[in-house]
Amino acid sequence: MQIPIFTVDAFTNRPFSGNPAAVCLLENDLDEDLHQRIATEMNLSETAFIRKLKPGDDFTKSSCFGLRWFTPANEVPLCGHATLASAAVLFHVQKNTNSVLTFVTLSGELKARQVKNHIVLDLPLYTAYPQELKEVEELIKAAVDDMIVQDVRYSPDTKKLLVRLSDTYERSVLEDLKVSAQRFLSAEKTGKVKGLILTVKGNSSGTGHDFYSRYFAPWYGVLEDPVTGSAHAVLGSYWSEQLGKKEMLAFQCSRRGGELKISVRSDGRVDIAGQTAVVLKGNLTF
Repeated sequence: MQIPIFTVDAFTNRPFSGNPAAVCLLENDLDEDLHQRIATEMNLSETAFIRKLKPGDDFTKSSCFGLRWFTPANEVPLCGHATLASAAVLFHVQKNTNSVLTFVTLSGELKARQVKNHIVLDLPLYTAYPQELKEVEELIKAAVDDMIVQDVRYSPDTKKLLVRLSDTYERSVLEDLKVSAQRFLSAEKTGKVKGLILTVKGNSSGTGHDFYSRYFAPWYGVLEDPVTGSAHAVLGSYWSEQLGKKEMLAFQCSRRGGELKISVRSDGRVDIAGQTAVVLKGNLTF
């Protein structure tokens, strides 16, 4: 069997930065266990599988597809950067003629559209609620040691814990943090955290990035995810409220780094826009 596969760097316009995702185009249904085996083989934070919903569908002409995402360890309910990568394969490689693509996923219908040199994802917006510090104190200490924490929130829909460091810290402090997957896994005792967001406020002068973040998900087999759309579906909600802004520019300052344009909508959803670079085209053969 041969399956077309692509590697796409998402939330960047330069190869070898942003967040890489593998994207597979499925002409026919795949044996269930093969999804996970392929994702483990690719060994990227996410492998996306685009499938035709009806026999007559066409990757260049159809506007609606099924989409699933797998880490090297398991399937996940939402992945922004691999959705961006999937839309890039359809728009830029397959030359899909539609202005808007719809993906049927575990998180409902997600839409992607082209706006100039960006692809805009229409994602759910997730609220993070105040979190009792005592419950997660050990995990926070494992992440930031004795640094000053300004706010702690929890998003039950995504199982993400958001930790905001003091506004006295610069972006460089976040970038310089050294973390340990094993410490995170042993420190998380509640069983409810599957992703940890660390964030700091950005430039207060109105230019540059509104906020910075890093994201860790060793519970899904990914110590640090370089640029994370789903985390920004939580961050967008939080920082919109904190800054009193609907339009924001964010930067996820992992080693690879990536930029996201965020637009919080009034209908409980968020538009997250980014650029992409296709760095590999080939076929899986098995």
